Amino acid sequence: MSVKSIASLLLSGLLFLPLHVLAQNRIVDLDLGQVQGKLGATPNLVIGAGRANEGLRADWQQQLAEIKRDAGFKYIRMHGLLGDDMAVYKVDAQGREHYNFQYIDALYDYLLSIGVKPFVELGFMPSAMASGEKTIFWWRGNVTPPRSYEKWEKLVKALTEHWTARYGREEVASWYFEVWNEPNLDGFWAGTQDEYFKLYEHAARAIKSVNPAYRVGGPATAGAAWIPEMIAYSAKNKVPLDFVSTHSYGVNQGFLDEFGTTGTVLSKDEWAVSSDVLKNRKEIAASSMPNLELHYTEWSSSYTPADPTHDSYHQAAYILQKLKQVGNTAQSMSYWVFTDIFEEAGPRFEAFHGGFGLMNTQGIKKPAYFAYQFLHQLAPTELKSSDRQTIATTDGKGNVQLLLWDYTHTLPDGINNQQYFIKDLPARDKGKVQVRMKGLKKGAYTLSLSQVGYRKNDAFTAYIGMGSPKQLSREQVATLKSLATGKPSEQRKVQVGQDGSFSLDLPIRENDVVLLELGSVK
Repeated sequence: MSVKSIASLLLSGLLFLPLHVLAQNRIVDLDLGQVQGKLGATPNLVIGAGRANEGLRADWQQQLAEIKRDAGFKYIRMHGLLGDDMAVYKVDAQGREHYNFQYIDALYDYLLSIGVKPFVELGFMPSAMASGEKTIFWWRGNVTPPRSYEKWEKLVKALTEHWTARYGREEVASWYFEVWNEPNLDGFWAGTQDEYFKLYEHAARAIKSVNPAYRVGGPATAGAAWIPEMIAYSAKNKVPLDFVSTHSYGVNQGFLDEFGTTGTVLSKDEWAVSSDVLKNRKEIAASSMPNLELHYTEWSSSYTPADPTHDSYHQAAYILQKLKQVGNTAQSMSYWVFTDIFEEAGPRFEAFHGGFGLMNTQGIKKPAYFAYQFLHQLAPTELKSSDRQTIATTDGKGNVQLLLWDYTHTLPDGINNQQYFIKDLPARDKGKVQVRMKGLKKGAYTLSLSQVGYRKNDAFTAYIGMGSPKQLSREQVATLKSLATGKPSEQRKVQVGQDGSFSLDLPIRENDVVLLELGSVK
């Protein structure tokens, strides 16, 4: 959805109607002759991961290959590339600097072998280069500025030269280079804003000195912050800036709440997350660099890896709702993260613990996984649809895909996510959606329906039914995986007559997601 169309809806007052009103007795009209345009690449371009060293694990790599196959992500972003556990930098007893890129090579070689490119996050500070000892997370990422910005620049240049020699200029020119992570938060950056800009400038000049075509950006802030300041600094000081990046999450309280002990509360604001994206796009348009790319390199419903919203069936519809609202306003929306193999707070002791991942540690697919899988199954050409909880596509050969959902905020007042989403939460009926298509070719079609929702590709509710065991047996893992495959729940043959029309009534419940595929039988 474009900014212009969102503004039009705001003026008409439609956006102020409650979602449950819009979802009742819905009618979705599609005409294969009414094309919206090319389907945007924003949703499935980039995915997040915890830290670089975790990417050396076999199970991490197996899960990434699986989600690459199912969801088609083209880039991956992660913390800790320059951390001590990646053994990148040291100073010997004689004061000589040594670089070692072997661990990074092993990781990046694997990523490229499965068709995933790095969205490079330069951070955190190697301890031998750091000006202080302040760290973050269980794995102790150093968040202090460098003792010498010249040595920082030299390291970034050496690494960029190494990648160029190893993978070639054309390949590295297709990557993105992002400097640091959330420097506006004290936990992630022990310096000032000016010191961050200095860090960025030295890194950007190092990268561009290797190849001016390489893309570099920042500030990778929390809460959609510093975008105007970043652009103004770069313009004033003639510092290279090819894109801006930031983050947003859809909860109202808590801060670096690694274990969910504060109690996060899912925002009631219908435009949580997406309003930040729209705001940033307006800031860019009003700046001296109005055509900059905007990348949201982290986003989700909640910023704690102990929030059961991430595991719940509600999350699939939430993801689609936000991505639809954003449309092509951002060039990427990188969901944080693809797997619960994620150790910011240390290794987790529970099979399901509200982790950020689209998959849990054992590779059980959460409902959120299928939001991205279904998006990946859509065709390249988007059809016009007036329903704001649908995406319809065609491949130009008469085949149609319709992804529709109901997003309903169900969290009661006075209760937090950690208390509510751990329960078995049956979904209320929302009536039917009448799908009406025209412009089809006469003939036989295969109708395929796939669904995510309460007890539909919903491993977490099944896990609750098992008594929420902290540890899972092999049999329990196999059972939960068998309940969350994303395979169609219904397939049958249908006929389209001479008038080229087809209609179908679909029952829908709160937070259901349905993928309807109509494929011509040759």
